[in-house]
This record gives sequence, C-alpha cells and structure tokens, in this order.
Amino acid sequence: MAKRLTDRQRLALKLDSLTDSEVQEVLDYISIMEAMRRARSLAVAWDDDLLAHLADERENRRARQAFEWEAARRRAERRAASVFAPRA
Repeated sequence: MAKRLTDRQRLALKLDSLTDSEVQEVLDYISIMEAMRRARSLAVAWDDDLLAHLADERENRRARQAFEWEAARRRAERRAASVFAPRA
C-alpha cells in the first residue's frame, strides 16, 4: 500500500513548484501568522478580562486578518510592479 504524504511533505512539494515572488508571498503570509500568534500571546498578559475578551472576538480577529492580508497584497503588488516595470 502506498504511503500518504503528510501535510508538511505536501507543502514542501508545492513550495518547490512556486516562483520566487510566490515564495516571497508565502513568507509574508507566514510572518502575518507569526505576528497574530504574538498578538494573541500578549493578550493573555492583559489585566482587563473584558478587553481581552473583546479583542479576541471573531469579528476583531477577522478584521485584523483582513487588514494584514490587504497589507500583504499591497506589498506583493509593489514588488510585482517593480519587477515588471519598463526600464528606460
């Protein structure tokens, strides 16, 4: 019976097929995930339980994620524009 690939192995195979700019976008996404993880760990240190609860609400998490995605999209567009800009 054939062995199934783990998620990590599938990810490694997919990364090998990406272009350098696509790999950079994946790295940007990972940095966003890490920043969100750090923000969540800082929220644990808050003294005010109500504030921590509100900050962790689904809408706030979605809003933060949407903001980070938009920032990553803008960075990717700027990179793409600089790579494909006509040279004089």
